[in-house]
Amino acid sequence: MSEREVDRYVEDLLAGRRPHAFRPDDAEAGEIRAAIELRAARLGSDAPSEEFLTGLQRRLADEIDSAPAPPGSRTTRRTVLIGTSVAAAAAAGGVIDHVVVAGLDGGASAAQQALTPNNGAWHPVAASADLPEGATLAFDVGAVRGFVRRRDGIPSAVSGVCTHQGCKLWLDAPAAELRCPCHTTSFTTDGQVVTHQLPIAPAPLPRLRIREINGVIEVFAPTEPA
Repeated sequence: MSEREVDRYVEDLLAGRRPHAFRPDDAEAGEIRAAIELRAARLGSDAPSEEFLTGLQRRLADEIDSAPAPPGSRTTRRTVLIGTSVAAAAAAGGVIDHVVVAGLDGGASAAQQALTPNNGAWHPVAASADLPEGATLAFDVGAVRGFVRRRDGIPSAVSGVCTHQGCKLWLDAPAAELRCPCHTTSFTTDGQVVTHQLPIAPAPLPRLRIREINGVIEVFAPTEPA
C-alpha cells in the first residue's frame, strides 16, 4: 500500500469515516492503531474541541514538513504526525493513558505496560517451592487473573486476560505459551505476542507487580469492594 493510501486511511479514521479495508504491514498497523485510539478518545464537554486538536495537528504537520529528518532515520511524516497528535490529545484532554504508536524507527512494536492499581494489597499466589526455575503457574486473586513464572531465579507475572477483547488465557505448558481461546492469539509467558489472526496485533500483556518474601510469592492487585 502506498504512503498516500495509508495517509488517507488514517485521515478517514480520525474523521469518523469508514476507511477502505486492506491488510497492513507491521509499521502501517502501528500507525493505524494510534489513529483508532485517538478516535476512540471521544472528547467530552470539558475537554478541548476537535477544532483545537485539528489546528494543533496542522501546525505540527507544517513543522514536520519544514524540518529535515536526521541522517539514516526511517521516520516518516505520518508516523510523527500521528504520534504527536495522539500525545497532544492525551495531554490536553487527559483521555488516553495507554496509547500505543509506531516507534520513531518505523517499528510497530507496542510497549508493555505495567498494571499499577491506585488502591491494592499484596495477595499470595504461590509458594516459592512450587515455582522452580523455568516453571509457570496460573493464579486468580479475584480482581486479577494472571500467570507467574521464574526465570534466572527471579519471579515475574503478567495479566491472564487477552488484550484484544478480554478473553481469559490458558497456559499451554509444553509450548510455554499463553493462548487465547477466542481469536487464536498466543503470547509468551512474559507477555509478548507470538501469533495472532487479527487485522492488527494486540498489545503485549500488562506486567504485574510481584514480590517473593518468606517463601511466598505475592502479587499486588486491586482490593475488591466489600
